[in-house]
Amino acid sequence: MWASCRRLRALRHWSYERRETALCALSLLLVCVLSACAFVLPAALLLPLAGLNGLLVIHGLLRRGSIWGVLKLGLVQLSITLSLYLILYGVEYLAQGAVVVARIILATIPGWWLCITAAPERIGEVLSAFLPTKWAFVVAASLSLLPYMADEIREIYQIQCLRGARITPKALRNPKNWSELVYCVLFPVLIQLLKLSRQMAVAAQSRHFGLAQRPTHWHSPRDKND
Repeated sequence: MWASCRRLRALRHWSYERRETALCALSLLLVCVLSACAFVLPAALLLPLAGLNGLLVIHGLLRRGSIWGVLKLGLVQLSITLSLYLILYGVEYLAQGAVVVARIILATIPGWWLCITAAPERIGEVLSAFLPTKWAFVVAASLSLLPYMADEIREIYQIQCLRGARITPKALRNPKNWSELVYCVLFPVLIQLLKLSRQMAVAAQSRHFGLAQRPTHWHSPRDKND
């Protein structure tokens, strides 16, 4: 009796894991399709695509995701793109520049949604089905580091502002201060990324990653709590 209960519990757990992995695979396919459509669809069909992305944004916000990073990226990209279109082509081509920025944002939102709704280890399990194991591990590890790196960038930026670096939004209106943003923020972030990648490589090597032909995949208990 006890053995049959354990077997039934194991079967339920296995079916749950398979269902979650299948949902992650479908989510990954949906993200690829929506991101590709953002670049290949004509401008007349971008509005229905924006509606689909709006549903993803609502679902991501319900999952306690933050959309501020995507909005900031859109504002920065919009200001840079419109400035270049204004300088190179004139006022009559500003609408085309806005469409280009809209395509970039529509291609970014599905990836943002995937990072919120799917665990990195599940993404790595799905990718390992048709990619080499090491490549799948790199992609999954990169996705898992995105929230951490966002916090690191924010902390480095705030510390540099307290030190008197001319990288505030008002100071960056002057192109002469853009080089200071590179030295004070981008270079430290790059060094931190190299340090993290080295630590992850050592951790994977110490756990003999890559020696088994069919590695196992760990399923986080947080998936059941989400």
